[in-house]
Amino acid sequence: MKFTKMHGLGNDYVYINCFEENVDDPASLAQVMSDRHFGIGGDGIILVCPSQIADVRMRIFNADGSEAEMCGNGLRCVAKYTYEHKLCEAGGSLAIPGQPPCEHSLNIETGNGILIVGLVTDKNDNIEKVCVNMGQPVIKPAEVPVDIDANQIVDELIEVNGQNLAMTCVSMGNPHAVFFCDDVDEIELEKIGPVIENHKLFPNRINVHFVHVESSDEFTMRTWERGSGITLACGTGACACAVAAVLTGRAQRVTTAHLPGGDLELNWCQQDNCVYMTGPATEVFEGIWPG
Repeated sequence: MKFTKMHGLGNDYVYINCFEENVDDPASLAQVMSDRHFGIGGDGIILVCPSQIADVRMRIFNADGSEAEMCGNGLRCVAKYTYEHKLCEAGGSLAIPGQPPCEHSLNIETGNGILIVGLVTDKNDNIEKVCVNMGQPVIKPAEVPVDIDANQIVDELIEVNGQNLAMTCVSMGNPHAVFFCDDVDEIELEKIGPVIENHKLFPNRINVHFVHVESSDEFTMRTWERGSGITLACGTGACACAVAAVLTGRAQRVTTAHLPGGDLELNWCQQDNCVYMTGPATEVFEGIWPG
């Protein structure tokens, strides 16, 4: 089976072209392939599949075998793979409020519906960066989901390991809990992350982010990703943190997120209520998986 290793800011997955390959048990395959000692290594696998309603379909399986609804970094890589491997023809440009339009676009089917992805190419027609319309954030607790009876969860206290932490919850097609702090490096993420991920308030578990707001237009974040653990970047998480920063009055709508793997440009656009995320996508290597 052919595969391609790709990453978006260090959020790395094994990509399989299901236009050519068949994957009968992706959950089990994800666990084996993702092992960083005995497999290829990665945060999971992503299947690039034919779609009846879009240019391609993306399916994501975390390193523990669970299927995720969305992955912003993965989506950018799927767009790059689709375009550069010529799986379909790219359509017209993507208009981004307040920014120059991307010259090409793709429609990608995800667990969060069809998302429009804008492509910026270099002089060799290779993808330089990708802009994704991530859609409108969801803040109603029942739709995140979070088992709290409220209209929204903004700086709501949650008890974790005997201490009360203020969280803001947002869904970007998958659930996120955002915690603002003074120094993200002081957080023992490997200890507190899994506790929050599996907290009884979250029926589908949750992605966990600790954020320090540097100024009104930039913040630094660290992530414990549901089903994968600590990751170098989380695209949907960065979008959720940007929304949370606005909801709590800590930042403005156009921001830069500093993640361990690099930076993402974010714009929670007031005109259409959609979050636009722009960042790189990188192909690392190709290979053959036995069997």
